[in-house]
Amino acid sequence: MVLSSILEKYQRQPENLIHILLEYQQSKDQNYISEAEVIHISRELNIPESQIYTIMTFYSLFSLTPRGKYIIQVCNDVPCHVQGAADIVEMLEDSLKITMGETTPDGLFTLEYTSCIGCCDKAPAIRIGTEVFGHLTETEISRIITRFRREYDAARE
Repeated sequence: MVLSSILEKYQRQPENLIHILLEYQQSKDQNYISEAEVIHISRELNIPESQIYTIMTFYSLFSLTPRGKYIIQVCNDVPCHVQGAADIVEMLEDSLKITMGETTPDGLFTLEYTSCIGCCDKAPAIRIGTEVFGHLTETEISRIITRFRREYDAARE
């Protein structure tokens, strides 16, 4: 249902593939696109599955495996590393009770590394969805996690 409306929104045009994939993936609680969905999208857009896989494996924002509703991307480029990204990872892992690359048991959060997110002046930084958070402390991380949990709970009511 959601996929059909997204395909209609973008008029089933292959040149809109990245927008279609991104919007569809973000609409799903597990933040990924399955093999069956890739096949379906390729048929709907009349393009080879390999074209979809090429995009999905090139861009780190796409996933072919289930992830959390909220992807916490930790910048691992030099400025963030120098400013304490490793400490931020440790704080996130402690707070969420998972390690890098894992998803919380409730399916809400996944921790991932990413390349530069373009806010070196705020290092160390993380991105959740389109939001960037910088100059992080343990208190700030706790506040961010609590905020996203509350937003998710409120959306479900």
